[in-house]
Amino acid sequence: MTDPSAVERPLPSGANAPAFGSDVVAETLRALDIPYIALNPGASYRGLHDSIVNYLGNTRPQMLLCLHEESAVAIAHGYAKVTGRAMAAAVHSNVGLMHATMAIFNAWCDRLPVIVLGATGPVDAMKRRPWIDWIHTARDQGALVRPYTKWDDQPASPGAAREALMRAYWLAHAAPMGPVYVNLDAEMQEAKLPEQLTPLDAARFTPPVTSAAPGDVLAQAAAMLQAAKAPVILVGRASRDLTAWNARVALAEALDARAITCLKTAAGFPTDHPLHAGPPSVIAPVGNAAAAIKAADVILSLDWIDLAGTLRSVFGTEAPGAKIIQVSIDHHVHNGWSMDHQALPPVDLFIAADPDPVVPALVAQMRATAKPRIVRDQAVAEKPLPDAPLTVEHLARALRGAVGERLCALTHLPLSWNGAWWPFRHPLDFLGSDGGGGLGAGPGVTVGAALALKGTGRLPIGICGDGDFLMGVTALWTATHYRIPLLIVVANNRSFYNDEVHQERVARMRGRPVENKWIGQRIADPDIDVAALARAQGALGFGPVEDASKLAGTFAEAIAAVENGAVAVVDVRVEPGYTPAMTAAVSNAERKA
Repeated sequence: MTDPSAVERPLPSGANAPAFGSDVVAETLRALDIPYIALNPGASYRGLHDSIVNYLGNTRPQMLLCLHEESAVAIAHGYAKVTGRAMAAAVHSNVGLMHATMAIFNAWCDRLPVIVLGATGPVDAMKRRPWIDWIHTARDQGALVRPYTKWDDQPASPGAAREALMRAYWLAHAAPMGPVYVNLDAEMQEAKLPEQLTPLDAARFTPPVTSAAPGDVLAQAAAMLQAAKAPVILVGRASRDLTAWNARVALAEALDARAITCLKTAAGFPTDHPLHAGPPSVIAPVGNAAAAIKAADVILSLDWIDLAGTLRSVFGTEAPGAKIIQVSIDHHVHNGWSMDHQALPPVDLFIAADPDPVVPALVAQMRATAKPRIVRDQAVAEKPLPDAPLTVEHLARALRGAVGERLCALTHLPLSWNGAWWPFRHPLDFLGSDGGGGLGAGPGVTVGAALALKGTGRLPIGICGDGDFLMGVTALWTATHYRIPLLIVVANNRSFYNDEVHQERVARMRGRPVENKWIGQRIADPDIDVAALARAQGALGFGPVEDASKLAGTFAEAIAAVENGAVAVVDVRVEPGYTPAMTAAVSNAERKA
């Protein structure tokens, strides 16, 4: 299996000291231990491009060529989903940044670090080439993404660029994490250094930032939880750290508390643990999870996304009777442009700290007391499915069977997924949604996650809807070019089905024909050859699979290919539709909004 670092090896240039402004930028990226920089090339940062190749030898960071800027940032986002650390993405001028904005917003909503490097035509108008440098120069380029980045800067000198990169790296990794943007003046990059900069230790300028709860507040929370008869833990955003995962399990077991997770965030609690209430869902808790929230007397929210909306989906306009403890520092990045902070929830005790260090501190305060045992959910055996029509559940069962006992990471899931179909038993079993709810992220995020998982023995699997796959399909070329094995399964319903549901709902409200809901939604006539799109970029394409009995064999063949170093895509033609739980959650949320 070829390592990505063996691809695109440059001839030695003999450069051993920084000579240009962009050399300082490249050297700083290495000092910050940035492993990769995903990019779509452009003249605005041709100086930096040369420095990475001819000064650094295309290592630490190594360039990953992408066919679209949105893919470049999505790959960096996927890498951060696994590691919790930033890699870089470079975008060309204002036009490249415009292409990248959706992926930046995804990383922002997902609270994950990405260092986005941009560039502009010379700030000094007298240095601009006719026409092209003018249309690729903006007065305030960072304004394009400022509402959904943690910080941005446009440094005017190599020394300022070095400091800007260190600050960007530091802020990107300080919780709540997020993307940052540094815009590099083309003239600054290409100018010779008048003198060498003083060496410095980048680690001293990027200290880890941790937060902890005040002792009295922690004690108050522990007392409330221990006195509870039916506590519930809402497990929201969490790291991929196994120690932190085990601490959450220990807290739930110490309290005999029901734990609830969702599919918007990565795996935070074992979903087949006896204390996990109901399968995770995308929209809002239903069934046993909703019943547990309704019966709770104390609710502990660990940076749960949309706490207010979740409570409203369960209680409607009534105020919840439970005492609510919120552990989060997400308020530090709330602003007036984006509404991703959601509605304002009722909270009785607020702990302004990262949940990861708070949970072990709560466990340490737990006293051994006899508590009444909560009745566990009874396991329900899977009922046989008819062979036709082929559904996403057929896909899920066959894929899980083909994976068997292998370690894997689900890098992306479609809206039609039911959390009951696949248990999560490790923080890397599921990496969460795209963050911002925009289509096109699935392929790029999967490539970035697969890059981070390379060598771990985990099989990266992205399950994408056809719309999502088609918008982001060119990210596959980067995976094949840099020998990053992965499996993408396309749940291909040949429709933007979520919008069919919306059009049906509007038609019913207005007394109009629901039979017209498919118009402007169906991806058919002609059908798109998904497997051919994969093969066109060097991947192996399988399908279309339209017979449920063929799924197991096709998945086994595709997985074997990935284990031999290939990128594989399986096109599965599924019937449009959502699970009953998903449909109920959507209807319930709309009714109680």
